Amino acid sequence: MGRRRRASQKAVKPRPRKAGSQSWAPHAAPWSAVGRDLDPEAVAQMEAACTLPVAVTGALLPDAHVGYGLPIGGVLAVRGAVIPYGVGMDIACRMRLSVLDYPVAAVEREQERLAGILLQNTRFGVGAHMDPPLAHPVMDRDWGVSPVTRQHKDLAWRQLGTSGAGNHFVEWGVVELADPLGPLAPGRYLGLLSHSGSRGVGGEVARFYSALARSLHPELPGHVAQLAWLDLMSEEGQEYWAAMELMGCYSAANHELIHQRVAAALGTQAVFVVENHHNFAWMEDVGAERLVVHRKGATPARSGVLGVIPGTMIHPAYVVEGLGARQTVCSASHGAGRCLGRKEALRRFSRRQLDDVVRRAGVLLLGGGVDEIPLAYKDIREVMAAQRDVVRIRAMFFPRIVRMA
Repeated sequence: MGRRRRASQKAVKPRPRKAGSQSWAPHAAPWSAVGRDLDPEAVAQMEAACTLPVAVTGALLPDAHVGYGLPIGGVLAVRGAVIPYGVGMDIACRMRLSVLDYPVAAVEREQERLAGILLQNTRFGVGAHMDPPLAHPVMDRDWGVSPVTRQHKDLAWRQLGTSGAGNHFVEWGVVELADPLGPLAPGRYLGLLSHSGSRGVGGEVARFYSALARSLHPELPGHVAQLAWLDLMSEEGQEYWAAMELMGCYSAANHELIHQRVAAALGTQAVFVVENHHNFAWMEDVGAERLVVHRKGATPARSGVLGVIPGTMIHPAYVVEGLGARQTVCSASHGAGRCLGRKEALRRFSRRQLDDVVRRAGVLLLGGGVDEIPLAYKDIREVMAAQRDVVRIRAMFFPRIVRMA
């Protein structure tokens, strides 16, 4: 998502570089698809991504839909390089679920109080910030790892502990477990679930290094130009990787602060937490080779690894355990996935229809746009059913009070 830059801030421009000398010589790396009725545009994007000279293997997940460069719900493993648009604009967009030490009946008996806590302790949308800024050790890290993070550190500090717009949320709900999970016995619990990323600074990092990568690869034809890469051995590649890692820490800090503030306002604390990125790149062993695995709108699902896959504002989220599926490069979907684009959803539906859908589901919605109406999303149950060989469902989260921009 785009972020509005303050007038007092000057954009960091990519350093001029000598054009890349490689000629375009496409090949066809293997990739697999999971699920039915996949978006044809997303399929075309995945096929194009696998023609990159650095591509080794890929996967398209059942929530896939068209994105910039790599499709959302796309996984791409490459050799010796990192693709900024393979990570995405909202670097380290992630999920966090906290199971709280508080009676689960509060979602019904204390609905007004819980709604008030969300309204008072969360900030959403472009330009949202905290005044005064919050404290967290992430701001003591080295923000000089790239010119972009150095310039935008003050912006990051102001936005620390806030959430983005669009499909980002913080919500109360009911966690249901049929089997033990960590310290939790089977049963029902009060849960707090959040979805957001690296805010304005993450967007600036993505824009800067995407433009830089494209300037280094003028040989790429238009249909893959957005998938320009940075060599990991280059100064630019090292800078982007360090900035991406910093954005991962920053995004995690945002969620940590949100959960701490909200739990403290309720007078409780978390007894169990599950969290994960789903817009990121990792160095991983794929077969016998160490590769860079880009997951753009995809949840890490290595064997035994826990993650969270959300549904919609009225449909359940799932706590899952990865099964290490090779066909998806150890990845799962990051949600239900859109079946209608935002513009089409706004054209088809009204606020009254959104409010009616939410009311009939017994959910209290605080904010939220018509483009986020659940009818614009795929059926999360079908998406999860398509991933039986990819993840094991460990728990479910049912939203009850949802806060969005």
